Amino acid sequence: MKDMTQGSVTKHLIHMSSFMAVSMLVQTLYLLADLYWVGRLGKEAIAAVGLSGNLMMVVLALTQTLGVGATTVIAQAAGRKDQAQAEFAFNQSIVLSLLAALAFGVCSFPFRSQYSQALSADATTAALAESYLLWFIPALMLQFPLVSLGSALRATGIIKPAVGLQVLSVILNMVLAPLLIFGVGPFPKLGIAGAALATFISILAANVLTIVYFERSYRYLRFRFQQLKPRWKIWWSMLRIGLPAGAEFALMAVYIVVVYAIIRPFGAAAQAGFGVGARVMQAMFLPVIAIAFAVAPIIGQNFGGRRADRVRSSFYSALAITSGTMLLLTILAQLAPGNFIRGFSSDASVIAFGSDYLKIISLNFVAMGIVFTSSSVFQGIGNTLPPLLSSATRLVLFALPAAMLSRMPGFQIKHIWYFSVVSILVQACTNLLLLRREFRKKLTFPESNAAADPVSGSAATAG
Repeated sequence: MKDMTQGSVTKHLIHMSSFMAVSMLVQTLYLLADLYWVGRLGKEAIAAVGLSGNLMMVVLALTQTLGVGATTVIAQAAGRKDQAQAEFAFNQSIVLSLLAALAFGVCSFPFRSQYSQALSADATTAALAESYLLWFIPALMLQFPLVSLGSALRATGIIKPAVGLQVLSVILNMVLAPLLIFGVGPFPKLGIAGAALATFISILAANVLTIVYFERSYRYLRFRFQQLKPRWKIWWSMLRIGLPAGAEFALMAVYIVVVYAIIRPFGAAAQAGFGVGARVMQAMFLPVIAIAFAVAPIIGQNFGGRRADRVRSSFYSALAITSGTMLLLTILAQLAPGNFIRGFSSDASVIAFGSDYLKIISLNFVAMGIVFTSSSVFQGIGNTLPPLLSSATRLVLFALPAAMLSRMPGFQIKHIWYFSVVSILVQACTNLLLLRREFRKKLTFPESNAAADPVSGSAATAG
């Protein structure tokens, strides 16, 4: 375990976020490589893989729920120096993740054929989608325990081994995918099913290697069979924190659906421009998201250790880093938005729509950094309901006016992006006000502990 209740919080942030950024970058490269190989099979194959995106969003929301809850509960116990409780929460999170994986599999695997036929545009795409889901659904099921294992390591400040194992699994996937898709050498030619099988094998390997690491090298949290009996009380302590975080993620998916529905009359070029612009924005956000991911366990440990000064200084440090990074990204997007879009499309109309989107939406980059950071602070404290409420407010403020305005004469697609900018600014301000209230309510610990750490004491005083 890495004790993050001592030492410079800024160094802890930079250390953890740097490894997380590498992990996210590798994962992004994998997605691009996987799309490249599948694209060689034709448009029906691309469409078939695209159908799996809905199931992936469901799994991401569920694993977000489990991961955030486990990270917070374990980190707070570690901050209190309560190793027994941290270990108990770890084992219970494993049980909960396995049951969630089983439930997902039971609800999806037997119905993969009906799912494929209902959403596919033609019989060929449906057949390819069903073939892909044969291995992709089991791969998604393996994500549940892997997220729980990774969350436990992150909660205790151990990030390097988890990232290393993930990089190895991604490399394995990138190597296996073309071999299994096209039948290179002794490998069978499986087509689109080969891409899913490569994903399944790589995630399975990541699970096995992570378990081996826990057994051989990690001593703070161990697997205890006597602690695997389901306990609703500890489950609720994790779900109470994780469910709002998962729901907040689901609201992001709803936002995307609303945007696609509104811009649909503008044609495929507008949708493609938004799609490319959104992916460029997500890639630009990787370092900031990495910082946000690092904030939660640091806040969790210090909140559990009753270090109010370090909770505040962790937030201020993360806010300064994310705001500075987002300001730089805003300048880049304002100066040359078209250059980012041209890397993914040569269509003039797509570049025009994508450039407008990126230039306008970049006006809220700093606000988005505030949203990411403050939401992670709420996760570390263990109260994820306020950011969920602010996210829901933002969605309502955006969706209703945008939908009504889209039916009025003279409506332009730019109006949607300006509405989005305003709604994000409102969300950021709301998060800051709610976090200020949360600090006043929760950070009422005795200040005697602050003197033990002169590094954070000065930062807290400055804040």
